[in-house]
Amino acid sequence: MSETEEIMSACSLCPRDCHVDRNAGKKGFCGEDKTVYLARAALHMWEEPCISGKKGSGAVFFSGCGLRCCFCQNHDIAIGSRGLAVTVERLSEIFLELQEKGAANINLVTGAHYVPQIVQALDQARMEGMDLPVVYNSSGYEKTETLKMLEGYVDIYLPDMKYMETDLAEKYSHAADYPDIAKAAVAEMVRQTGLCEFGADGYIRRGTIVRHLILPGHTRNSREVLNYLHETYGENIYISIMNQYTPVRKFEKFKELNRKVTKREYEKVLDAAVDMGIQNGFIQEGETASESFIPEFDYEGVKKNTP
Repeated sequence: MSETEEIMSACSLCPRDCHVDRNAGKKGFCGEDKTVYLARAALHMWEEPCISGKKGSGAVFFSGCGLRCCFCQNHDIAIGSRGLAVTVERLSEIFLELQEKGAANINLVTGAHYVPQIVQALDQARMEGMDLPVVYNSSGYEKTETLKMLEGYVDIYLPDMKYMETDLAEKYSHAADYPDIAKAAVAEMVRQTGLCEFGADGYIRRGTIVRHLILPGHTRNSREVLNYLHETYGENIYISIMNQYTPVRKFEKFKELNRKVTKREYEKVLDAAVDMGIQNGFIQEGETASESFIPEFDYEGVKKNTP
């Protein structure tokens, strides 16, 4: 049995610790067995400027998720209902194809439940000449043991820090332990990457950028998140404060989520960030809460182009 098969035989890659045998086709909370499923692999222009820039980030969207927030804008793939199966070899080819298309980096979007296969694919791609920085784009709900498997493979960590309030984490993500898990995860990410480093072209080469998505009606949670990050890391990380929450479906149970974040709410959080002394950060301007900012999960770049 290979190392990957051994890990998959009683999977505990994410904090859910399902311990299901994914080799046998069993699926845990993430909704996936051992087969890698992708929904899209293409140049993505909507990340932070130092990640997407003018080239675009080579975003690889993995199906399934170990957190599965009720408000997820990528809901169609997070629940594992969309995606095409690919081998490790094909995943490696996709990394190389994105490099050939001029991508600024390889951006692994929600891949925690596929870390062993990702490591294998990165090894193969590097042997074939892939030398782009690797971004690990994450919900923040990560086990430090799994993150340690990525040391030396990931150059830039791009985690969320969604909640500091356990009741919200339980309410919207069925994960009351999210705050503690995310704190430990970000600490491990920063340990691996150290200070943020940027190239002369403005692209980030190494470091950790923590995202926080403001939820409608919950600016207190946002202020608590920002305060924790700034008190803990100061200017050693960048913080991305996002107002792009988009209600992609109608909620009966959580009616407060049926609207966008108001301009006043966003400004309230930004004012708090300034008062805290946060300097290294990104903000969003204009109309970002729109379904047009949600990618088409149409399998672009997943199938191999053949003559």
